[in-house]
Amino acid sequence: MISRLLTVTYDAHNAAGLAQFWAGMLGRQVVEDAGDALLPGEDGQLSLRFVPSRAEQVGPNRRMHLHLTSASHDDQQHTVATALRLGGSHLDVGQRPEEGHIVLADPEGNEFCVIEPGNAFLAGCCLLGELACDGTREVGLFWSEALGWPLVWDQNQETAIQSPHGGTKVAWGGPPVAPKEARNPQRFDLAPAGGDQQAEVDRLVSLGATRLEVDADGTVVLADPDGNEFCVRGN
Repeated sequence: MISRLLTVTYDAHNAAGLAQFWAGMLGRQVVEDAGDALLPGEDGQLSLRFVPSRAEQVGPNRRMHLHLTSASHDDQQHTVATALRLGGSHLDVGQRPEEGHIVLADPEGNEFCVIEPGNAFLAGCCLLGELACDGTREVGLFWSEALGWPLVWDQNQETAIQSPHGGTKVAWGGPPVAPKEARNPQRFDLAPAGGDQQAEVDRLVSLGATRLEVDADGTVVLADPDGNEFCVRGN
C-alpha cells in the first residue's frame, strides 16, 4: 500500500483569506472541506489546505516554502506584481542582487520564491514547480518510499522526489537543519491509497516514522525521521 501526498497543510490565522491569496496566485478554486479551505491540485501537483489556527508563529516560516516557475522575465514580473496586489510582500532572507529568483512572503509571512525563467531543475514542472524543505537526506529517502515517488536528485546530501506523473517536485536541502522550536505551521497530509489507515500507519512506522498522537477526528499524527509532524487521515 502506498500513500499519496494529499496536501501540504498550512496553519493560518485567516485560513479563508490565505486560501484566496493562493487561489489567485495559482489560478485554482477554493473548496470548503470540513471547515478548512482546500486548493485541489491535479495529478502530480500538490494540493494546499489552510486550517484555522491561533498558534503564534515562532521564527520565520521557512521549513517549507514554495517555488513558482516563470516562462519569461515578463512572466516573472507579472507573478510578483500579482502577489503584491493580493497582499504579499517582498522578503529579505539575505539573497544576493545577482540571484535571479525573487523572494516574497504571503499575507501570513510564509516565504515563497518566484524562480527566474530558464531554471533547468524545474523545466517541465507546473506553475507550482517545487516545495523546498529544510531536511536531511534521510528524510528525503523516507518520503520517496512513503509516497512511491522516485528520487530525481540525490547529490551532496540534497534530495528531491517527484510523482511518476510529473508535476511539482519536493526537495530537501540537506544539513545543517535548523533546530525545531515548535510544532511546524506547515506539514504533509496523507491519505492511504487503499483506505486502511492503521495498515498505512504501521507501514510508515516501519519506514522510520514515529507515532505522536491521534486527533479528535481520528487523524493519526506521526513524525518523519527529522521530527516533522505529518498526518494520516482516515476515510
